Amino acid sequence: MPDPSPSNPHGAPRTLFEKVWDQHVVTTRDDGPSLLYIDRHLVHEGSHHAFAKLREKGLPVSRPDLTFGVADHYVPTRGRGGAIADEGIARMVGQLADNTATHGIRLFGLDDPRQGIVHVVGPEQGLTLPGLTMVCGDSHTSTHGAFGAFAFGIGASDVAHVLATQTLWQKKPRRMRICFEGKLMPGVGAKDMALAWIARLGADGARGHAIEYAGSAVRALSMEGRLTLCNLSIEGGGRLGMIAPDATTIGYLEGRPFAPKGETFARAAEDWLALASDADAAFDREFVIAANEIAPVVTWGTSPEDALPITGETPDPDRIADPGRAAHAREALAYMGLEPGRKLTEIAVDRVFIGSCTNSRIEDLRAAAAILAGRKARVPGLVSPGSSLVKRQAEEEGLDRIFVEAGLEWVASGCSMCVGMNGDIVASGERCASTTNRNFKGRQGPGARTHLMSPAMVAAAAIEGRLADARPLLEGRI
Repeated sequence: MPDPSPSNPHGAPRTLFEKVWDQHVVTTRDDGPSLLYIDRHLVHEGSHHAFAKLREKGLPVSRPDLTFGVADHYVPTRGRGGAIADEGIARMVGQLADNTATHGIRLFGLDDPRQGIVHVVGPEQGLTLPGLTMVCGDSHTSTHGAFGAFAFGIGASDVAHVLATQTLWQKKPRRMRICFEGKLMPGVGAKDMALAWIARLGADGARGHAIEYAGSAVRALSMEGRLTLCNLSIEGGGRLGMIAPDATTIGYLEGRPFAPKGETFARAAEDWLALASDADAAFDREFVIAANEIAPVVTWGTSPEDALPITGETPDPDRIADPGRAAHAREALAYMGLEPGRKLTEIAVDRVFIGSCTNSRIEDLRAAAAILAGRKARVPGLVSPGSSLVKRQAEEEGLDRIFVEAGLEWVASGCSMCVGMNGDIVASGERCASTTNRNFKGRQGPGARTHLMSPAMVAAAAIEGRLADARPLLEGRI
């Protein structure tokens, strides 16, 4: 049994999550919640309400050096360098610049070559480090857990609390471990893994839990794949997702602009590797999924749990025993304009989108380009890289030319069609194959119908003009 320490007085085996939690507890109330110290606070254009609360109370930002602003949620992906046409969006972008300047906060704004989606910029710049507590006014802050950080989204009032105090009250979640054992088949990746477990456990399957992803298939993922997996934790009801730091983590972080340097980095790496869950650590729930049984997955309905292998067909509500689930299936099929028993590969799409904090990193763009190279898309589409640095790298590799020559539009970085902003929308009644994270009604525009899948699967849908299995199109290319 481990020796007792101030942060672990009983010496009991602990999970990765518990180790990070214990290191950040300032105090715990008698009724349960703990006050946590926050290491990194990320803000964006939508954070203006929190800054307004500080102004009302005459409060400064407690730790501007630990707060970072990123313009991403509402920014246009076209016409960079000129005035923003939408007055409301222009005002929010301006407010972010004013608020960060007033409080001495570093801003990755539209004129910064490092600008991008906040959950891409953080890891890219080395702001995301193992063992940190990280918050942002965005639910997909769980992305950063790929590094072994305790990262989660917060609401406007909590954003103001962190700005003012650099702390936050939290109730300790239960612990869940999801192990993916074995080797993924070619053409199957982290997005398929995430949708597979959400389909199995449900959109509320991990509610109230901190998820740790483990197993040989997780260890085999690149950091980009791990970021995708943790990003979708919230879609299965999880409070956050985490992966224990290992050699892949260390290799990614070394040399990043805001990461430690030299001997300090070497000492930090030792501490980071020690964060892994102890061998006998207990979890409240555990699940094991065979990685080699996962096929490319697509969603058919209006929740990420409405997901099936591409070889499947839409469900028949009359054959679903649970009345609530059957009612949801009927409503989802009606909204999506689908009938029961329809082969997924027979569902035509109207357009495609590659982007978002889920799947817009260089690895994602390469996966899509591997299929699109030398081929023509049958439907229009948009490709929005996750950051300006990703955009530059993709252009240096010639990926942008592959997308454009295939018939897709190459634009700048931003949340874009994931949230249906600045004209990057799916028209009412249209069907979109998308690399994003949410497919609820109207997510990509009023009446839009969204099918979630991996970048390779979106590229396959673009080529075929319908939901399609990417694997045949990858033969001889990977």
